[in-house]
Amino acid sequence: MNHTEKDPLQRRLEITNWILLAVLTAASFLLRSSRFSLGLLCGGLISIVNFHWLYRNLLSVFAKHLHRARGALMIRYYLRLAVTAAVLYWLISGNLVDVIGLLIGLSVVVMNIVLTTVLTLSKKNCLEEVR
Repeated sequence: MNHTEKDPLQRRLEITNWILLAVLTAASFLLRSSRFSLGLLCGGLISIVNFHWLYRNLLSVFAKHLHRARGALMIRYYLRLAVTAAVLYWLISGNLVDVIGLLIGLSVVVMNIVLTTVLTLSKKNCLEEVR
């Protein structure tokens, strides 16, 4: 695979994902039960790994399999979905984590994307007001 430099926005999202997960988990361990915090941590790890896995799949498919990108993407999508479903099933059915904490953790990437969008738009609006 051709190792090209990552897009600055992609790097920012990846770093902020980890920071957001660390802050939420630390606050959770201080304020909530360990089972809830473990759910939040597991959900966050699952969502971040899925986000990274999606990035790698897209990069690989468009670099190597451009002529059959749709089929390759769908196969990888279903594989990622099956692995995620199996891990979530194991966590929930084994009663290992709190489901609400798990759901909040699974939302880490979404929270980060919303936060990044709001900050980027507010920065853009501030720059336009200066002109």
